[in-house]
Amino acid sequence: MSSHQILQFRSDPFVLSHCCPHILLTSSLTLHSPRKQPFPGLRFRWRRSNHTGIRSSTTSESHDTTKEALTSETATTSIELKRVYPFHEIEPKWQRYWEDNRTFRTPDDVDTSKPKFYVLDMFPYPSGAGLHVGHPLGYTATDILARLRRMQGYNVLHPMGWDAFGLPAEQYAIETGTHPKTTTLKNIDRFRLQLKSLGFSYDWERELSTTEPDYYKWTQWIFLQLYKRGLAYQAEVPVNWCPALGTVLANEEVVDGVSERGGHPVIRKPMRQWMLKITAYADRLLEDLDELEWPESIKEMQRNWIGRSEGAELNFSILDGKGQETDKKITVYTTRPDTLFGATYMVVAPEHHLLSYFVTSDQKQQVEEYKDFASRKSDLERTELQKEKTGVFTGCYAKNPANGDAIPIWVADYVLASYGTGAIMAVPAHDTRDNEFALKYNIPIKWVVKNEAASCDDAKQVYPGLGMIENSSSLETGLDINQLSSKEAALKVTEWAERTGNGNKKVNYKLRDWLFARQRYWGEPIPILILDESGETIAVSESELPLTLPELNDFTPTGTGEPPLSKAVSWVNTVDPITEKPAKRETSTMPQWAGSCWYYLRFMDPKNPEALVDKEKEKYWSPVDVYVGGAEHAVLHLLYSRFWHKVLYDIGVVSTKEPFKCVINQGIILGEVQYTAWKDQEGNYVTADTEERLNEHQQVTIPEERVMKSGDHFVLKEEPSIRLVPRAYKMSKSRGNVVNPDDVVLEYGADSLRLYEMFMGPFRDSKTWNTSGIEGVHRFLARTWRLVIGLPQSDGSFKDGTIVTDDEPTLEQLRTLHKCIAKVTEEIESTRFNTGISGMMEFVNAAYKWNNQPRGIIEPFVLLLSPYAPHMAEELWSRLGHLNSLAYESYPKANPDYLKNTTIVLPVQINGKTRGTIEVEEGCSEDDAFVLASQEEKLRKYLHGQSIKKRIYVPGKILNVILDRTNVKVTTK
Repeated sequence: MSSHQILQFRSDPFVLSHCCPHILLTSSLTLHSPRKQPFPGLRFRWRRSNHTGIRSSTTSESHDTTKEALTSETATTSIELKRVYPFHEIEPKWQRYWEDNRTFRTPDDVDTSKPKFYVLDMFPYPSGAGLHVGHPLGYTATDILARLRRMQGYNVLHPMGWDAFGLPAEQYAIETGTHPKTTTLKNIDRFRLQLKSLGFSYDWERELSTTEPDYYKWTQWIFLQLYKRGLAYQAEVPVNWCPALGTVLANEEVVDGVSERGGHPVIRKPMRQWMLKITAYADRLLEDLDELEWPESIKEMQRNWIGRSEGAELNFSILDGKGQETDKKITVYTTRPDTLFGATYMVVAPEHHLLSYFVTSDQKQQVEEYKDFASRKSDLERTELQKEKTGVFTGCYAKNPANGDAIPIWVADYVLASYGTGAIMAVPAHDTRDNEFALKYNIPIKWVVKNEAASCDDAKQVYPGLGMIENSSSLETGLDINQLSSKEAALKVTEWAERTGNGNKKVNYKLRDWLFARQRYWGEPIPILILDESGETIAVSESELPLTLPELNDFTPTGTGEPPLSKAVSWVNTVDPITEKPAKRETSTMPQWAGSCWYYLRFMDPKNPEALVDKEKEKYWSPVDVYVGGAEHAVLHLLYSRFWHKVLYDIGVVSTKEPFKCVINQGIILGEVQYTAWKDQEGNYVTADTEERLNEHQQVTIPEERVMKSGDHFVLKEEPSIRLVPRAYKMSKSRGNVVNPDDVVLEYGADSLRLYEMFMGPFRDSKTWNTSGIEGVHRFLARTWRLVIGLPQSDGSFKDGTIVTDDEPTLEQLRTLHKCIAKVTEEIESTRFNTGISGMMEFVNAAYKWNNQPRGIIEPFVLLLSPYAPHMAEELWSRLGHLNSLAYESYPKANPDYLKNTTIVLPVQINGKTRGTIEVEEGCSEDDAFVLASQEEKLRKYLHGQSIKKRIYVPGKILNVILDRTNVKVTTK
């Protein structure tokens, strides 16, 4: 092909990956070019494309050779196909080196006399969409920490694996007929390839997946230990049933009454399910939080989820149609027994076990209709404070044990059967929800707690606080708590209830037992047999584990509520191996949470066929030192993992009470800012400053090139009076704002992506992706490259070796280096990665002003850079003459001698009058001080061309220059 041949490309877009990452072409051809001189002088007719999700743009410095021509589609231009530094060669080279040399392999048997560092990412779910640029944020942070600790002499455990069971793969299988295993393996391969392309220092030989029988054998083993100890049991419980998906959904998988995946209707229905008794560990889960180095917000979320409270259970007798007490009682739990006299009605949950007993025939139809209505809501919806309260009168009354009053019993969905006793005494004067309900249904309100700031004459006034008790005395029951404080009254009511048989003291928890069954195929089989005759459950022998999933071609819901596994008839039908009685296997599978509860332990000993984890290995590596992941897992995943860990601790499998010493939640990376405008019915733009009318108009997304900043607002360029609304959203396919890291790596390199994700802002904060922002860190890496390697040659390539010298470093250079070492080390240790990068940028800026680049300065800096930009650092280290990887080189330590501030500000006088100051080193000589003064701009005008009579110098105090006025020295220009 002629070097001046004009090519016109009209097919699918592609990037000249071997030539220039900044020029996006359209072609069905693939061009392969030499590594050093890619088609000099070749001209292309091209057009710009955004298919990668990255704007193609380049910035250059005065000594850069990279150029970019932006032309129209029909324009022809000459483009120099060169890079600011050869990351396209460096990065694959070092990734191959690490893999071939098993650089990051953590030996099975390590020197346990060395300190350990176990750093872990929360298990990713390998979806078909692959990674977007938000995912590597946490992975990059853990990799920086892992690389730092290796260089500091620690044994580092830094593994990766896959949480690969679950509903998404099963739904895809149903929709496409593809076996979930096939889809899962394909997705894992894609994720692994993407992660490797970013240079993460994982020990890939420890890789595991929750779907592998060798792994879930031990998940099943843990279940059996729970079962043997009475912590796994079956119960009839109301569940979120999705007929379309054919499975039970967790509360967090239901949004506004429909499934989060697919948007299918969800109803509440009772089903016999496997439960795990996490409530047995509630107190320990609560108490041990204080010992953890976790964000206080996360610990508080767990405390609230556990929800420990002290109060009393009180019994309200149900009255018959004649107002007489029956032998049936409704028990309520309350944290405010002091307000018992203020209870003017009762509320039971729609699922309450006694509801069918006491509802009257007149109200039965309304109650049944209401129960059906409530079954379509999730627990979260039912308890939402802002929602309008609804309910139905049961037609029945109960007796308030404090005063003998008959109070109506209502059924309402703001009371849950799963919390407390499934019934409440309603005190509308002192509870906001009860007050709203009472006002809506005209139920009496009675004040029993004094409060000077609120008026009992106003029915809408609610006082939920403590105070002095009033209107709370009964001769009939012998209970009088008037004029007592709320605390004293609560104690007296509880004592009275226990004495009279009307109740007892009670500690309660919001925490419910863990629903541990899913009516799905793609999950761990539960190792339980059910005898045909008796229905008795029997544990599968541990020697028979793993109980593997049978192969199925039909994963669709049965429509009967039976799980898909029931279709595997030959697998389901079996016999009890001990009695040889006919039995069936459990056909529900474990939830996705199961495999992710304990994977951190298996990473310590992933190939052990005899035990979940070797005791000595667990004792050395436990607990996980740093665990990084999203805040969305702050409660359930962490709580479930802590529960299983404590059970394993109790049976001697693990040596620590807690699994994770330090938890860090990274922020979210939002998509690039999108600009929204509104149009009226005539198609005219409406400015966004009239927000009350915007809902009436059509939303329009405006591309960035049509937007400009005007004061504090963004406006249309062509119509500046039209104000726009800028907003960044979480990355998602539906919004079209997903940025693929593969495209970023192709154009800027993995080191640039790693550096940019860390530089965007504080690690724990949410940040907005901005493609143009990556160019700044890309330039920094290019400047670092040229600082060590030198300027490119005329053909755009870089010579081998470096421009580093063997000169002795100056004091200034040593101080600059050691300040950088101290800064970067401290910022990594504190996970302030962005300011660590700033410290390195300051070093490079300073180094560009030097006349030479001494080896004693540059080599430590390359080691500092390596956790952030490992590919470039490895290449520079190699070119500096080192034969081995720098992964285990000693990380630089700051010398305190070079961190001291040894300069002082010295006043300078001319003929006894202070004219300025200079900064000098302590112990500076008179001659050196005078030279510095002569170079200072403000002082030069007094000294230039003047004859000096004498100098008076007091070290560290003052320099006074006396001019000879009788013998003025004249200089010629």
